[in-house]
Amino acid sequence: MRHTYCVSPVKWTASLGGLLDATMTYKRPADRFTKQAKAEGFAARSVYKLEEIDRRVRLFKPGMKVLDLGAAPGSWSQYAAPKVGSKGHVVAVDLVPLRAPMPPHVVSMQLDLLGDRSDLAMYGPFDVVMSDMAPHTSGVAFADAARSEELASIAVDVANEWLKPGGTLVTKVFLGDGFEPLRASMRAIFKEVRVIKPEASRRESVEIFLVGLLRKNQAKPAM
Repeated sequence: MRHTYCVSPVKWTASLGGLLDATMTYKRPADRFTKQAKAEGFAARSVYKLEEIDRRVRLFKPGMKVLDLGAAPGSWSQYAAPKVGSKGHVVAVDLVPLRAPMPPHVVSMQLDLLGDRSDLAMYGPFDVVMSDMAPHTSGVAFADAARSEELASIAVDVANEWLKPGGTLVTKVFLGDGFEPLRASMRAIFKEVRVIKPEASRRESVEIFLVGLLRKNQAKPAM
């Protein structure tokens, strides 16, 4: 299970740090993706969501720079690292350190995405920005969707700031009332926006992934 953020459905607080949910009240039984991830040495089953998205849109090439938001425990960075190779870079950002071992071209940064993001300047701009961030769920569907939409909006903001022209954004979001405005905000930045529901997403889950392809040339990211 990837690292989760707990956020207000109404507005952001000054920092995500005090909102981090570090408890687990329910442990799901291991399914085939969980067992496969363990057997193959990945930190979480979510790696197979990224693998399918990559297979369908060809996210990665050798030498690319990749930004992984909400990266802990590290499965997405584990997957991306060999794809971009030693001449590429993966910057894994989270409030907590990664648990999984990483090769030298993966840099782990403990960073609050609501705060000063200027430290990304030493690594960006990026070819791919990807986010599997998810809120601590309450069981109230509209509130959980609103929290997820806020996190996805942060990913869009980061991509707008740090993604190269022609680059790609992948972000998770829960289906809710804010989905269409979120997709519209991505269409303003990207030439194409796809909706993907990977097989590894649990059947009962409302999560989907928005994939923005070919970032438009205007509003170039900071160098």
